[in-house]
Parts: sequence; C-alpha cells; structure tokens
Amino acid sequence: MRYDAIVIGGGPSGSSTAIALAQQGRAVAIVERAEFPRRKVCGEFISAVNLQLLDRLGVGDAVRANAGPAVERLALFASGPGIEAGMPRARINPFGRALGRDVLDTMLLQAARDVGVDVFQPWRAVEMAGAGEHKSIRIDASGQSCNLIAPVVIAAHGSWEPGKLPSNLKKTNDDLDCFGFKAYFRGAALASNLMPLLAFPGGYGGMVWTDQDRISLSCCMRRGALAEIRKAGGNLPVGQAVYRHILAACPGVALALADATIDGDWLAAGPIRPGIRPRYADDIFRVGNLAGESHPIIAEGISMALQSGWLLAAELGSVADWGQGGRAEAGRRYAKAWRKQFATRICLASVLAALAGLPPTADLMRRVVTLFPAALSLGARLSGKTRNVPRLAGSRHQA
Repeated sequence: MRYDAIVIGGGPSGSSTAIALAQQGRAVAIVERAEFPRRKVCGEFISAVNLQLLDRLGVGDAVRANAGPAVERLALFASGPGIEAGMPRARINPFGRALGRDVLDTMLLQAARDVGVDVFQPWRAVEMAGAGEHKSIRIDASGQSCNLIAPVVIAAHGSWEPGKLPSNLKKTNDDLDCFGFKAYFRGAALASNLMPLLAFPGGYGGMVWTDQDRISLSCCMRRGALAEIRKAGGNLPVGQAVYRHILAACPGVALALADATIDGDWLAAGPIRPGIRPRYADDIFRVGNLAGESHPIIAEGISMALQSGWLLAAELGSVADWGQGGRAEAGRRYAKAWRKQFATRICLASVLAALAGLPPTADLMRRVVTLFPAALSLGARLSGKTRNVPRLAGSRHQA
C-alpha cells in the first residue's frame, strides 16, 4: 500500500502530524501498536496556547467538554506550607486544562480517521527498508504482515519504544536516570483551579484536576533515590513506596489527599531521557519526545508533542517536492523551527529538576518562592505556557 507519509505512533505527536498532513491533501497512514484507550505516565496538562491548535486539529470542542477545570493558579508543595501564585494568561484561551491520555489520545486518533488517515491498530512497525525516493515499512499484527510504502517516514513512537528501527533509541543505564510514576485519585481536597509543583528529596512531581472528577498525581524519581525508597518500603509495590515518600516530604500533598482514594493502579515508565535529539536523521523525521524531551517538571510534554507535529507538517507543506532534496530541506527547516520553539523550556526544565530533587537546593527553592511567589508565574511563562504556536495566527478558530 502506497502513501505520501507513514507515521509510526498514534499518540498526540503522531496524530497531530497525520491530521495536519491530511488537511493538506496528503495520503497518510498511522501505525500504532497499542489498543486505545490506554493509560500512560504523563502529567496530562495542556497549556492554553494548545487549545487553538486543538481547534485546528478538529478536537478543540471535545477537549473543552471533557477536560478538567481551567488551571488559574500555581503552587509549590515542598517541605513547608504550600506557596501559591497566578498562572500567566495566554492571549486567546487564557488558561490551560488537563485531560487524561486515555481520553485525549483516543480523540486525536479518531480525528485522524475522520480526515481520511488510514490507521493500522494494533500493528507494530518492525522493519524499514529502502532508500532514495521511497521507503518500505513492514508492519505485523497477530501473525499478519504487510508493507507500507511512502517517501516520508515520521517516527512518533516515543523515546521508550523498543525495537530495531533506525529511530529506536539505544537503551543505556545512568545514575541520573529518572523514572516516571502516575496515579489517579478521587475525593481530593485540592482547589479546582490549582496545579501544584511537588519538590521532594530525589525527585519532583505535580498534581492537577483532570477529566471525570479525578486528580492526576505524576512524579519522577532518580534511579539512586528510587533504590533507597524501595529498600525502605520493604515489600511495598514501588508505586506505593514512592507515594509514601512524597506524603512524608510534602505536607501539602498529604493534606490534599488525606481523604482521597486511588482510582486504579500506579503506572510506571522510563527511564526519561531529557535533551535535544536529531529531529531529522537517516531520512526519518522525528516528533514528540523522540525529537527532544524536557524534564516533566514544567508540564510541557503534551504541548511539545502536539506542537512538534504541527511544526513538521507546516515545514513539509512548504516543500512542493517530497523527493530526497525536498525532504532534506524540510528537515533543516523543521529542526530550526523546533529548536526555536522548545530549546529554552528544555534548558529551564533541566535547571528546575536539579533544584527540586536535591534537599539543600529544594529548600532554597522553597525559600525563594516564599519571598517571591511571582517566581512561579515567571517560570510558567518561560516554560512556554503562553508562547504562541507558529502559523496559527490566521486560524479561523478563535474560541
């Protein structure tokens, strides 16, 4: 089967790329290995500037109808009392909201189908062959196999995906590796418009009200700290041991969740590998956290996924010929636009993650924010919460 573009991965980055390309009149296929809906380790916050983009992708109204309440305030929950500050307002849609990945991913993939994208699910891309004008992707599912052919291949399968494709990252171990955890709770005593940042020894996290009257608590722990916590936890499952550690270190979390009940199991994933990676290499375009990843402390993962897909589609759309030369030119433009949009927030996230996870600097961070609560608002602005998405100014959606 022949297409103009094959997208490997059907999460927010893959779906947003596929939808935008299909809206340009391109024939697009998505290959997604997992069944939806699915739960994923993710902070789930969607910055306000993305609502206009979600309108353009055809799911803005559905996101507004299902997401949690607008996040108008930020907080720091560390060793002392919580400290609050205002969330900076975006120009068109003032405040962001949170939506579970089980809901958001399903919405976006259906929107891709609605604009004519062929979705192969659950199929796994297992081999890539060919060079020059076209590539062949072999996909497998339940004993079946077929080949998809296209000039443009876009890897949106994430940085954790195992496999033998050229875009799969090699697995390494490092003492500074971070592992992610997430759980939902019901009945929490947290203000509906508040999103706290959690700082505790060995890691950091966040809480936010999401869809279905549930609160999402997500966090990251460094490998060494996680080993100590697991040892101290005895026979506790690792998610529960991490949770107990957070409750002991952050009185604000303990107070907010004192009467709450967990909804489902703790999820774990990782290691998370923040940094900037090649956005176009081996004649393969990369979007989402495969192109670059920030520490989740700034809650910009979904934003970067959606916007990277949009940026790539815009650059591909500006190239008339998708031959080798055209792809290389689009790749250069995309890499430059990506860095301009995301490099600052990735660097900021690295600094904040280092401060939040080390006890002496975490305490200093709390003291600074106590004296200058507006530092939380400034950090949110620098992290991209109000940074416009390129090429959306002419959007007819102004909701």
